Amino acid sequence: MTIYIAEDEKNIRHLITVYLEKENYTVHAFENGDLLYDAFLQKPCNLVILDVMMPGSNGFIICTKLRAISKVPIIMLTARDTEEDYVSGITLGSDDYFTKPFSPVKLVMRVKAMLRRVAMDTESKLSENTPILFADISMDPDKLIASVANEPLQLTNTEFSVLMYLIENKDKAVAREELLNKIWGYDTAIETRATDAAIKRLRKKLIDANSKATIDTIWGHGFRII
Repeated sequence: MTIYIAEDEKNIRHLITVYLEKENYTVHAFENGDLLYDAFLQKPCNLVILDVMMPGSNGFIICTKLRAISKVPIIMLTARDTEEDYVSGITLGSDDYFTKPFSPVKLVMRVKAMLRRVAMDTESKLSENTPILFADISMDPDKLIASVANEPLQLTNTEFSVLMYLIENKDKAVAREELLNKIWGYDTAIETRATDAAIKRLRKKLIDANSKATIDTIWGHGFRII
């Protein structure tokens, strides 16, 4: 597994690299996002960690450019825990969001869980070939293709997995903790807004596609697709 990091602070870049290499990941660290993007064009990696504030193109710009060509998992790093940063990150398609200062151990836990989930998704989808249908949504687990009323619905791998899980469990409300465990593979003790981020992106994409399906929030519990 290869991980690319774009972080302009040398100490943080080195710290993340050391912790990830201890887990036997191959790590390539870059001083800015433009260098990471150029490297990705030459040879894609398995996961990307992007700092938001960097010289040159910031993390949001690089995230947008990566999303235009790849579904690679992306974790954003920011020193500002503002709602504006959070909304920007999730809207552009990042898979998770980490606020500085952070524990490198917890970051490694999220990386491991995310890569494990991607590997499990790949294995399960290779053995499935029956399209999943709900309302005007059609999902092909084998090809990772989704559509609304026969029009393509552009989803990241994470969004695809969340939507498929909600549809497979359409007869019940799915708790945030259940999504966190089943989709991301995170222990519920890990603090993350990843579930809410993915749901917000899915809602917007379904609305933009004029889908008949909606995702309701069940207050105090989780979500249900109707």
